[in-house]
Amino acid sequence: MASNTHAYRHYASTPIKSSKDVEIEIILDTTRRLSRAYTTQSTDYARFALALQDNRKLWITLATDVATSGNLLSADLRAKIFYLAEFTQDYTRKVLSENLSPEPLLDVNLAILRGLTPDRSIA
Repeated sequence: MASNTHAYRHYASTPIKSSKDVEIEIILDTTRRLSRAYTTQSTDYARFALALQDNRKLWITLATDVATSGNLLSADLRAKIFYLAEFTQDYTRKVLSENLSPEPLLDVNLAILRGLTPDRSIA
């Protein structure tokens, strides 16, 4: 019984994250991994390519979300996010095929994070 009580106290005291907080966490984690992988791409290109792929998946998910009829964002904002997702897909291909810098992808992610967290500092 004591272990059940301990488990209950742990889960009962664990704060519940909002969907926005989860979204921020995922975008921030993806951005950090891409940034770190970029700095070591010459020694670990596979990690860099995987980080690019993860960022691509993130933007596919965001595009899918804003394309659903139940999305509560304004039509204008949904269109802008969808456009950014298209840009991310296209530019990622160029990073991989033309050896371009992923800085614009990082900039887009950071801009989205700043929009989601206007009261916090995102570096």
